[in-house]
Amino acid sequence: EYEEKTGRAQRPLSPKQNVRKNLDFEPLSTTALILEDRPANLPAKPAEEAQKHRQQYEEMVVQAKKRELKEAQKRKKQLEERCKLEDSIGNAVLTWNNEILPNWETMCCSRKVRELWWQGIPPSVRGKVWSLAIGNELNITHELYDICLARAKEKWRSLSTGGAEVECEDAGFSAADREASLELIKLDISRTFPSLCIFQQGGPYHDTLHSILGAYTCYRPDVGYVQGMSFIAAVLILNLDTADAFIAFSNLLNKPCQMAFFRVDHGLMLTYFAAFEVFFEENLPKLFAHFKKNNLTPDIYLIDWIFTLYSKSLPLDLACRVWDVFCRDGEEFLFRTALGILKLFEDILTKMDFIHIAQFLTKLPEDLPSEEIFTSIAAIQMQSRNKKWAQILAALQKDNREMEKGSPSLKR
Repeated sequence: EYEEKTGRAQRPLSPKQNVRKNLDFEPLSTTALILEDRPANLPAKPAEEAQKHRQQYEEMVVQAKKRELKEAQKRKKQLEERCKLEDSIGNAVLTWNNEILPNWETMCCSRKVRELWWQGIPPSVRGKVWSLAIGNELNITHELYDICLARAKEKWRSLSTGGAEVECEDAGFSAADREASLELIKLDISRTFPSLCIFQQGGPYHDTLHSILGAYTCYRPDVGYVQGMSFIAAVLILNLDTADAFIAFSNLLNKPCQMAFFRVDHGLMLTYFAAFEVFFEENLPKLFAHFKKNNLTPDIYLIDWIFTLYSKSLPLDLACRVWDVFCRDGEEFLFRTALGILKLFEDILTKMDFIHIAQFLTKLPEDLPSEEIFTSIAAIQMQSRNKKWAQILAALQKDNREMEKGSPSLKR
């Protein structure tokens, strides 16, 4: 009618449309095709075929209902777990804010607090707890941060006016002038948590991350900027105000383990690897032997994990939970976490060769389950022949010092 009124020429019907136009009925769904009788111009279905189709349809309906029920139960379970988790987090926040934080000095080492700590610190209080646990042995103030930042900005200006001459210089600056590594920071900021898009150029935290890393290179020119620092600073920025993040960052990097790695103290790094291997062999002898057989040394996978405190290797929420316990237990927990990861994937790793193990450990699966990881970490015993981590590490350091002095009794 519309075409007649508007005078538009009617398009010729396709052969398929002609066929459907001649049908006595229009099937409304696959159900109709299965259950309805065929049109009069077609031969009728045999009784056996019709019965078979009805049975198939009924089976499809039953299976669909089962799937719907299963999905509904899954959604209900997820909702219950989410509600339970939210209640748990809410209760934990009250406990941290009302009981623990006001009485930090007396409660931080209690068994109750340590157990609560292991379960993960609620995000709303995480920054406060990290700051208190890391401490401020360097006595850095907000004013010192402002001074270092101002110096960094001045350095940036001088670098920008230097133009191509500065860019063409070798990146290997002397230890006395590591502030020149400010230019290298720009490259790494864009690689920091790229999936979040908050630290890249134009993102809300780009300038903050740039400022903290720049201020640190001016605060510690003897260390300068080292790749991996940007991930540590980024995690702190997500949980603390800028100046407090800088204070925590500087104190964290001043810890013996971090300083050994970031200053590339080869002797001390090898001592840490040796201590790690003592507990590796103690906890996972089969995997340890497999790694030895394939000449897979700890530096291949541990350096990246330690440099970024797992923030690059693990999902961010899981990395933050590792940080929680790291702030409680110190450097020992970094190596315990490494053993927990190896334990979780022991069956897979024992079937791999050198190349595949290295590839797997340098790029862990993205969907790592938090509870499984922490269950695996909890199963790791950080005690070897009645000696704890600190004792093993100290003994190895002593042996190395005596070896350097040329003690014949230790040359074996």
